[in-house]
Amino acid sequence: MDQQKLIVIGTPVQEGTGRPGCNMGPDAFRAAGLIPALAELGHQVEDRGNLVPSSGEGAHHANPVLKFLPEFVGWTHAIRDAVIAARADGIPVVVGGDHSLAAGSLTGNAAYAGERGRPFFVLWLDAHPDFHTLETTTSGNLHGVPMAYACGLGGFEGALEKPAYPIDPKNICMMGIRSVDPAERVALAAQGVTVCDMRMIDEEGIVPLLKRFLDKVKAAGGDLHVSIDVDFLDPTIAPGVGTTVPGGATFREAHLIMEIVSDSGLVTSLDLVELNPFLDERGRTAILMTDLATSLMGKRVMDRPTQTY
Repeated sequence: MDQQKLIVIGTPVQEGTGRPGCNMGPDAFRAAGLIPALAELGHQVEDRGNLVPSSGEGAHHANPVLKFLPEFVGWTHAIRDAVIAARADGIPVVVGGDHSLAAGSLTGNAAYAGERGRPFFVLWLDAHPDFHTLETTTSGNLHGVPMAYACGLGGFEGALEKPAYPIDPKNICMMGIRSVDPAERVALAAQGVTVCDMRMIDEEGIVPLLKRFLDKVKAAGGDLHVSIDVDFLDPTIAPGVGTTVPGGATFREAHLIMEIVSDSGLVTSLDLVELNPFLDERGRTAILMTDLATSLMGKRVMDRPTQTY
């Protein structure tokens, strides 16, 4: 990847998940050295600090299980606006915070691309598709709805306005998926989202699946948003997350994805989400996620020092 201006935006969101701790994620990334690590690659890095949510007062929905709906709405608006402003200056790097933050980061980046007539694509690295609507969620945890909202699906009336530039579901590639609820499975098939679950990765390999998607982005001249959830990784290497699912990506698989995407030169925005330092082990997940971010932004295997213990 060529040298870029990277805009780090802290989003201490924890209302979307069922347990506390993700609000400490942005500062854990900073403690893990994210800012200097990106700067060492030659990028200009600006840390814009941590956001505060807008008011979500008045948001309502008939589903009685929803948790922290006004807070979710307030965060979505604040993150969307901050991302649009940052995108005008460089590449937004949104560090969280639970994955509900993507309702704002996705819609903000999609709006910036749409206003300029550019197709918008998403590489979603996650154990979950987060394709519930406010109507279909049975847990009420709103980190399970951001992708459905950003695609303009119904079921958000009374809480959030429809995105100005809904994402075309056919421009989404989800990799590492291995925990899907029945309602999400139906919606994903109906919308035509490309889902590369772990069985597909095992059978076909990461490289052809990923390159097929990147070729599509390049041919369309599109912007590419990458959203990395900690639970995309296997919990044996990344324990600092509240929604562990066995059988995730290995260290080598994750870095391979980052380097291939970096080589493409297509990345225009990034999310790093679901880091819960309260559940981590001496910062190992924060350090790994930071290392993956540097791989995405240009660090190579040949650049890695030997570790001693």
